[in-house]
This record gives sequence, C-alpha cells and structure tokens, in this order.
Amino acid sequence: MDNFIKEFKKRVHKKETKIAVVGLGYVGLPLAVEFAKKGFEVLGIDIDRDRIKHIKRKESYISDVATKELRQVLNLNRFSASNNFEALRNADIIIICVPTPLKRKYHPDISYIKQAVNSIAQNIKKGTLIILESTTYPGTTEEVVLPLLESKGLECGKDFYLAFSPERIDPGNTKYTLNKIPKVVGGVTKEATELTIAVYRNIIDKIVPVSSARVAEVVKLLENTFRLINIGLIDELAMMAHKMNIDIWEVIEAAKTKPFGFMPFYPGPGVGGHCIGKDPLYLYWKAKHHGFKSRFIKLASDIITYMPEYVVERVINLLKEKYQKLTKINVLVIGVTYKKDVKDLRKSPALDIIDAFQKRDIKVSYYDPLIPYLKLNHINLRSIKLNKQELDKFDCAIITTDHSTVDYDFILKNSQLIFDTRNVYNDFTNDKVIKL
Repeated sequence: MDNFIKEFKKRVHKKETKIAVVGLGYVGLPLAVEFAKKGFEVLGIDIDRDRIKHIKRKESYISDVATKELRQVLNLNRFSASNNFEALRNADIIIICVPTPLKRKYHPDISYIKQAVNSIAQNIKKGTLIILESTTYPGTTEEVVLPLLESKGLECGKDFYLAFSPERIDPGNTKYTLNKIPKVVGGVTKEATELTIAVYRNIIDKIVPVSSARVAEVVKLLENTFRLINIGLIDELAMMAHKMNIDIWEVIEAAKTKPFGFMPFYPGPGVGGHCIGKDPLYLYWKAKHHGFKSRFIKLASDIITYMPEYVVERVINLLKEKYQKLTKINVLVIGVTYKKDVKDLRKSPALDIIDAFQKRDIKVSYYDPLIPYLKLNHINLRSIKLNKQELDKFDCAIITTDHSTVDYDFILKNSQLIFDTRNVYNDFTNDKVIKL
C-alpha cells in the first residue's frame, strides 16, 4: 500500500492522473476548470443535457467561470464533458459535486449522491480516489457512500480510497476565489486524507486536514449554521426595533465600531442560494436521530423563512395607511436574484415576495438588470424598463436585492414610496423611504 500511495502522489505531482468531476453546477464546473487550468486532464460528468450542450458550444453557464476560461481549457483538450458514467473508467480521481436539496422542510434529500455513487461503483478502476464535496449531514460519507461502494464488491483502502472535502464556493466573490479559500479534508482512512491533500494542493493555497470525514462534514454545517443563526437573530431584532421605532441599521453601524467580541450581520427579506437556508437543517435532522433537538437552528430557520411574508405585510400596512383601501394597488420588486450582482435565482426570497403579493391579488412587477424574464412555478413576468413612465405606475417599490448597476437615485426621484430591505438609502433622509 505504501508504494501505491507514493506512486499515486508522484503521478498527481506530475499531473499524470485523470480527474473526473461529477456534477457541473456552481461547485463542479469551477473546480473542473481550475484543475484543467493547472494542467490536469479533466472529465466532467452531468446528467443535465443542457449543461453538456453549453460546454460543447464552449459557453459558460456559471457566473464564476468566464466563457474565455472555459474555451481555453477546452481548446487545449484538457477538459471534456459527458453524460455517460462509463467514461469514469479511465479516471484516477473522482470528485462528487451533486446537489443535496431538501425533500421537505427538515428532511434531507441525498438521492443525487446515491445515484452518483451507484453509477461510479459500476465504472471505477482499482485504486481510484473518490472525494465527496456535496454538503450533507454528518455520517453520509461513512454510513451511506462507503456501504454503497462496498456493496458492489469493492473494498475501501484496497479497491478505492474515500474522503470528504466540503465545498466553500461563494458565487460572485472576487476577493475569495476558489484557490484562496482554505480546503478542509477528512478521509475515511489516513491514506485517503493524504491522497486528497496531494490532489487539492495543486489548486488551493491552504489545505486543512481533519481527523475524519465526519468532522469535515460538520465543519461545513457549522459554518452555515453560524450564519443562519446570526442572520435569524438580526432579522428578529429588526422586527423588534421597528416596533420600538428604532433604526436597526444605525444600531448595527454603531455596534460594529467595537474592535472585539462583535461581528456585524444585517437583516434582509430572507436568504436564498444553496447553502444557508438548507444546510443547517441537515444538521438539525441528523441531531434528531441522535435524540437531540437543536432549538437554535429551528428557531433561526423559522424566522428567516418568515421574512418574505413580513416584508409583504409591512408594505401592505404602509399602503393601507396611505390609501385606506387596497384597490388597484401596483407594487414593484427591485432585484430578484438571491444575491447582489449574481445571476442566480435559487431560493431567492424575492420570488416568495412576488408569489405572496400575487396570492393576495395585488398586482406586482419586477425590475432586475440580470434577469430579463421570470417563468417559475406560478410566476410568469418580464422585467420592466426602468424609466419615469414605468415608475409612475407603482404605488410602492420594494428593494429586495441591491445590484450595483441599478440607478437608485433615479428610483428615489421617480417613486412614490420605497420599502428598502437592503439599506440602499442609508445616506438619504427622505419621507418616501421606509427601511426594513
């Protein structure tokens, strides 16, 4: 075994190993392209035919991967993509980056992991290193992935090596790009940890080994649970401050002048994306199976889930004060992506806000320079043109995502009422602006 480990590391160092990335979403595609840029031969596997078509056309569909970068590695024949798992038979390293949604609230769905692992088990050669990056509950690597692989007659530490290394991608973050975010690694065996470190060292500046896959799984959940609880706390304080006629934004600005013992978090209309709203619930679910109920996680999740409804209720109350009756009311939602300057709609609270207005039979439109149209579930809208004639139609504009390219001065000048959930108008004093 020692000779194999040494030889494997040597081949990784010389970039003679072939890497396969299963799942080419916002985690998998940047990872695959980064390895290819460093000189590795990389194969991408995804069952989404549309993604494969984009890659064949040499067009990126992920904001963190420039089309120019994608074309470069494709033209050098360092990267290719397929929906056929049989192509894995030539891979030395397989990295799993498939989605892990929730079946329903508080219930994890790891079916994509299971499907991927079953397909991998049928198409791997002896000595393959398998790394799971998909965020999941503690124990998944050892209690689910390992038994699935061994059920096919494979033996861990002999026929394959298995590790977990949580993804830490922050879409749209140009300061902390993939290679600058430290990588946590936990193997099922110490050999798997060694091999995984050797692989990621080629693209990541700092590697952080931990004692087990289970610890590595909880690291990711702790990071997102920390954010969930603190966002839930500040959301609750924002609602409380409104009742007391206190500006929560001013409170936060003053509090963050303390140089120790405080970290600023900001309220908002809710959270979106793949991680914060979902990942802590994996930990909550697993804890329940061990007879422990995490009250903090559930409470924070409930508060954050309520925020879109809270925004709608605040706006309705403001309009009632102004018009007495809510007849022929017309509202505008500004910014529908879940995150500033990122073209991504996953779990965006703005969509819940639009849906809530529609269910109340209140006419709602939206403006977002990144999203020309919305066709999701019951929503079928096109972004309005941001001009005076259009803004005159609306009784209230609700800022839900604060994109940098939006002309907020123009909106302020031409709107009747603005409900600002992102503190865009922090430096303005105007009676028509109401803050969350």
